[in-house]
Amino acid sequence: MLHNLIFIVFLFYTAMLFVIAWFTSRKSDTESYFTGNRKSPWPVVAYGMIGASLSGVTFISIPGWVGSTNFTYLMVVFGYFFGYVAITYLLLPLYYRLNLVSIYSYLGERFGRFSYKTGASFFLISRTIGASFRMFLVINVLQLFIFDRWGIPFWITTLLFTVLITLYTFKAGIKTIVWTDLLQTTFMLASLVITILVVSDDLKLSLSQLVHRVQEAGYTQIIDNEWRSDRFYLKQFFSGMFITIVMTGLDQDMMQKNLSCRNLKDAQKNMLSLGALLIPVNLLFLFLGASLYVYATDFGIELPKLSDDLFPVLAFGHLGAVLAVVFLIGLIAAAYSSADGAITALTTSFMIDILGHRTDEKLPDKKKKNIRYKTHFFISSLIILTIVLFREINDQAVISRLFTIAGYTYGPLLGLFAFGMFTRLKVHDQLVPIVAIVAPVISILISNYSTYLFNGYKFGFEILIVNGILTFIGLLFIKKNNK
Repeated sequence: MLHNLIFIVFLFYTAMLFVIAWFTSRKSDTESYFTGNRKSPWPVVAYGMIGASLSGVTFISIPGWVGSTNFTYLMVVFGYFFGYVAITYLLLPLYYRLNLVSIYSYLGERFGRFSYKTGASFFLISRTIGASFRMFLVINVLQLFIFDRWGIPFWITTLLFTVLITLYTFKAGIKTIVWTDLLQTTFMLASLVITILVVSDDLKLSLSQLVHRVQEAGYTQIIDNEWRSDRFYLKQFFSGMFITIVMTGLDQDMMQKNLSCRNLKDAQKNMLSLGALLIPVNLLFLFLGASLYVYATDFGIELPKLSDDLFPVLAFGHLGAVLAVVFLIGLIAAAYSSADGAITALTTSFMIDILGHRTDEKLPDKKKKNIRYKTHFFISSLIILTIVLFREINDQAVISRLFTIAGYTYGPLLGLFAFGMFTRLKVHDQLVPIVAIVAPVISILISNYSTYLFNGYKFGFEILIVNGILTFIGLLFIKKNNK
C-alpha cells in the first residue's frame, strides 16, 4: 500500500513541475533556453540554487556521513562561503564583462582553441559523472521501495526518471529551471524540518533536549586536529573553498543560472546570499543525521552497511507512512533540482563549446531548436548509460566519491582559469590538453602513495588544490617566450 502511495506522490509532484514548465516556456526561444533572456530575479535564483547546490547527495549522504565523521563536514561548509566570495568578486565580473553564455569560451579568448575545447571537455566529463551520481541516489531509492516490488528493471526506472526531466526542461531550459528550483528548494527544506520534528516527537524529546542528546552522543565534533587525517580542519576548510570555486564558479550548470540575472550586481547579491544560507542549511542536515543515529540507537535498529542507506531505511521502515512520503518528496525535489540544471548546462556546453554553435548565429529559430533538441536528448541518453554503469560499482558514500572525482576532473579547470586570470603569459595552445591529462594522473599517484611519501599524511578533498597547482606549473612549462 505504501509503495502505491509513494508512486502517486511522485507522479503528482512531477506533474507540478510540468505545469511550471508550461507557464515559463510560453513565448520562449533559444535565448530563453541558454540565458533566460537575462531577466531572472536574483532572490529567486539565490533561493532556488540552494536545492541545486545541495542535491540528493546532500539529502542522503550527509546525514549518513555523520556516523563516521561527526560534524567535521561543517569546516568544508565554512570554506564554501569564502569560495562564494571569491566567485562573487573574481569570476562573475569577468563573465559579465565578456558577456559569456558558456564560461569556457573565456579559455578560447585567453589561450586558444585547444584550451577552450579542453576546458569544456573536462566540464562535460565532470558534470556527466556528477549528475549521474546524484540522480542514482534517488533512482536507487525509487527502485528499492517501489519498482522492485513490481518487477521493473533498474534501467527502465532510470529511463523513466531521466525522460521526465528531459521533457519538462527541453523547451525553455534555464528559464524554466530558475522557477522549478524555487519550488524544489521549498519542498526539500520543508522535508528536512518535518523529519527532525518527527524524530524528536518519536523520541519524546523537545528540540533542545534532542540537541543535548546529540551532543552527549559525541556527534557534534567539528574540528579534527590530527594533521595526517583526511578530516584535518584546515584541509577541510580550504578544500571546501576550492570545491566551491570549481564546482560552482567554473561549472557551467551553476554559472548559467547566475548569468541569467539582469546584471552583475544582481548576480553578486545572489552568490553572497547563497553562500550565507548554505551554512545553516548544511548544519540542519548534519543535525538530522546525528538525530537519526540517536533514533536508531534508542530503538535498537540495526544500522545499514552503507551510510547512504540510513535515512531511506529509517524513513520507509520505522518513521511511519507520512514521513516516508515527506522523505520521498524532499529527495525527489533535491534530485530534480540538480539534475534538470545539469542536463541543460551539458546541452549548452556541448552545443556551444563542442559543436561550435553560436547563440548569435543567423539561423532560422526552427533549425536552432532542432539542433538543441537532438543535443538535449543525446545528453540525457549519456546520463542514463552512466547511471546504469554506476550501479554496478557503487560501494561507498556517494558524496565522498563525488568530491574525489571532482578533485581529479575539475583540477585542470582550476589551473587553467587561475593561469589565465593571474598571469599575462601565453602558452603553446596545442600542448594544453597534454598538461590537463598529466596533472590528474600525477595527482592520483600522489594521493595513492601519500602516506609513504609524506610521513603518513593522507590526502582528502584537497587533492583538488594539488591538481590545480600541477596544471598551473605545467602551463608555465609550455609558456611562449614572448617579449
